[in-house]
Amino acid sequence: MHVQEWLDTVPAAAVYAVVGLVIGLESLGIPLPGEIILVSAALLSSQHGGIDPFVLGACATAGAIIGDSIGYAIGRKGGRPLLAWLGRKFPKHFSEGHIATAERSFQKWGMWAVFFGRFVALLRIFAGPLAGVLRMPYWKFLTANILGGILWAGGTTAVIYYLGVVAESWLKRFSWLGLVAAVAIGVGSMLIVKRKAAKAQSVQRQPETEPVAAGD
Repeated sequence: MHVQEWLDTVPAAAVYAVVGLVIGLESLGIPLPGEIILVSAALLSSQHGGIDPFVLGACATAGAIIGDSIGYAIGRKGGRPLLAWLGRKFPKHFSEGHIATAERSFQKWGMWAVFFGRFVALLRIFAGPLAGVLRMPYWKFLTANILGGILWAGGTTAVIYYLGVVAESWLKRFSWLGLVAAVAIGVGSMLIVKRKAAKAQSVQRQPETEPVAAGD
């Protein structure tokens, strides 16, 4: 919510730029909350007429594809020393265990790891640099990168935008039902509490009967 509130304070052009930049840097290999930014911006576009969801989806897609491509080039040039350096700089994200897991996924699935890695937070950061380190043929990487970027960025924008529009319409249409339900719950709770209080008070007012002795 804080991200969405902040995005609501900047112009639409800045929202497009921030989304593309953050997703691009995350795809390049820098651990940033790209998915949170994208979801927040897409939800905002469903409530804000100045933000075009098509432009937003295009910027997110471009950031994802370009960032992954730059990450691939850096990984291919830097090799494994790059992964070691990233491990020292970002031990939480580039630990040896995370790198080993990502590397096994790449060795097993190849270009599908790049495609489906777009939908997994850990692999989304690793995909570009690790594909370059492992010397994956660029045409395979680029194909999976483009398809995954379009489906993830464009699909996420479309789904969140649609859900936001539907939710806002539903809330406007049925807001009076929520008001009636709230009033009914409040009145019902008050009556139940009042009844229990009256019952407890009547029990306290009953005279206590003393036990009668057996000889009386």
